[in-house]
Amino acid sequence: MIWNEAKECMSRDEMTALQSARLRKLVNYVYHNVEFYRKKMQNVGLLPGDIKGVEDITKLPFTTKDDLRDNYPFGLFAVPHSEIARVHASSGTTGKATVVGYTRRDLDIWAECVARCLSMAGVTKDDIIQVAYGYGLFTGGLGAHYGAENIGAMVVPMSTGNSKKLTTMMLDFGVTAIACTPSYLLHIAELLETEGRISELKLKRAICGAEPWTEKMHRDIEERLNIKAFDIYGLSEIMGPGVACDCEFHKGLHVCEDHFYPEIIDSATMKPQKVGETGELVFTTLTKEGLPLIRYRTKDLTSIDYSTCECGRTSARISRFKGRVDDMLIIRGVNVFPSQVEAALVDIKEVTPHYMMIVDRVNNLDTLEIQVEVDNKYFSDEIRGLEKLTQKIAHTITQALGLSAKIKLVEPQTLVRSEGKAVHVIDKRKLY
Repeated sequence: MIWNEAKECMSRDEMTALQSARLRKLVNYVYHNVEFYRKKMQNVGLLPGDIKGVEDITKLPFTTKDDLRDNYPFGLFAVPHSEIARVHASSGTTGKATVVGYTRRDLDIWAECVARCLSMAGVTKDDIIQVAYGYGLFTGGLGAHYGAENIGAMVVPMSTGNSKKLTTMMLDFGVTAIACTPSYLLHIAELLETEGRISELKLKRAICGAEPWTEKMHRDIEERLNIKAFDIYGLSEIMGPGVACDCEFHKGLHVCEDHFYPEIIDSATMKPQKVGETGELVFTTLTKEGLPLIRYRTKDLTSIDYSTCECGRTSARISRFKGRVDDMLIIRGVNVFPSQVEAALVDIKEVTPHYMMIVDRVNNLDTLEIQVEVDNKYFSDEIRGLEKLTQKIAHTITQALGLSAKIKLVEPQTLVRSEGKAVHVIDKRKLY
């Protein structure tokens, strides 16, 4: 594909030169078109001409989700409404929705970036791809849809909401690729296993995103469905799916860094981290017209690698995410990430990837209960066996988190499956 050869195999010097030219143009653009950025730059005595290239990016201010909410709905748009071709928005579950606007050119670039990612995962014009992300204000459905069309694949715009219909169409249409959340794909696998129809699948690959997933979940998906699974990353504020994706070697997600400039910072000091060190991922949108963002703090924790990948691509790669800054729970003075629990359960063969953390406060003391779903192959009425499994999990969790938790084993397929992003935490302390 042209996009792979032209951008994903550029030398580091060529990429830096391109990013610097686009950054200079971006800074000048937002200074003259977005009052929010003009005031921020003026407050620190910064003019567009002070930014010579990406080496000067640390002079620029950060942008946060709160900035988008404070300027709700269109305060950060850089073009008049007549030039906005489409809007998307986050769910707004923790406050006002964050609204994103796209010009016609933005949509074309988005489709190209998603096409790069799908191509990296092996999708071609000969594939039939079922898009099972939600359509509408959520960016997943339409983002994957137009990217697949850009490749020339046949698209089945399934969305979510009717899993039985989805599996029927998957089998009847001979679907060869699917785009959805990893937890929902495991749910689909369970349905097909129950019906005894896994062997009828024509499915070859899955492009999963919108939520973090462990290496164990990745292996489970591939083994249970006999497919190749790929991780796609994006967030609505930056563009949507298509910001990064992993290749067949799964050694990190390749960033479309000609459009999105990545940084890794220490969330406490706000200073850049060294290459390979874990920190918060920050993006600057180098080519967006509708809602350009400078140094947007994603809250996602990862590291970055600039070495050439085994696949031959030279684009920067971000590692599998360690968690999110805002997902961190403080329980009895200990910092806990849900991803730690998931990672701790990886090698326990008797359980599924489905779990729920319930945090509460009793007599002014934080409590943690972790509900863990037992795999159907190992579930029985033999009490002693379940007691030993409970003790094994409790010990593993204590070692991983540095604090004890009450472990509650639940029957197979008891915990709620989500068609969108999986929910793993219920923090009852917020109700007090």
